[in-house]
Amino acid sequence: MNMKHHKLMRWHVWLGWLIGVPIIIWTASGLLMVAQPIENVRGNHLRNEAPMLDAIKPVAPLLEGRQAKSLTLQQNDAGPFWVIAYADGGKRRADAKTGALMPPVSAAEADALARAARSDSSAIRSVKRFDEDHAPMEQRSGRPAWQVAFDDDARFYIDADTGELIAVRTQYWRAFDFMWGLHIMDLQTREDTSHPILIIFAAISLLGSILGFVMLFTRRRRRRSTMS
Repeated sequence: MNMKHHKLMRWHVWLGWLIGVPIIIWTASGLLMVAQPIENVRGNHLRNEAPMLDAIKPVAPLLEGRQAKSLTLQQNDAGPFWVIAYADGGKRRADAKTGALMPPVSAAEADALARAARSDSSAIRSVKRFDEDHAPMEQRSGRPAWQVAFDDDARFYIDADTGELIAVRTQYWRAFDFMWGLHIMDLQTREDTSHPILIIFAAISLLGSILGFVMLFTRRRRRRSTMS
């Protein structure tokens, strides 16, 4: 029994060296991620409620020969508009009152849309446009967008083609996102929750935990045999 316990202890120690750092990372990142309600992380407290749709009879948008995958009627401070998602990719907006296609969102319009979408009067620090191929990692939409940064470092992302608010990113969201990347061991995309490194370390951690649990019983038996 002593030999068996000794072997288990050696395996437990070696596994402990392997899994010590990942366990610390998982625990610390998990603690930070649950320290704030997820609504605060997502910046829900900074968002204004979407305005009610005007009571109009909308006119079907002009598609100019392109096939639409979906049509969505939305409303902002400028009035109702269509969001057209094309079957061959891309999006466009159209005036819901006339059906006419509308131009891409300008910097001044993105500024106004972000101010209207925010629930307080925080000042805007900068307005920058990003193509879908060069968008910041935090955007996560795969869409061309305007990044409207406020003085408190909250960033509102406005779709450059449709004017939709596609993301709100706070300082805490960025910390949360980094910790999430550590938690799933994917700092590059922060989306892959099933990859070999994570699976291997999780399996080793489970094995180490099981060995530690078994050792509780082998240690008790060893004490009993020693006392007798």
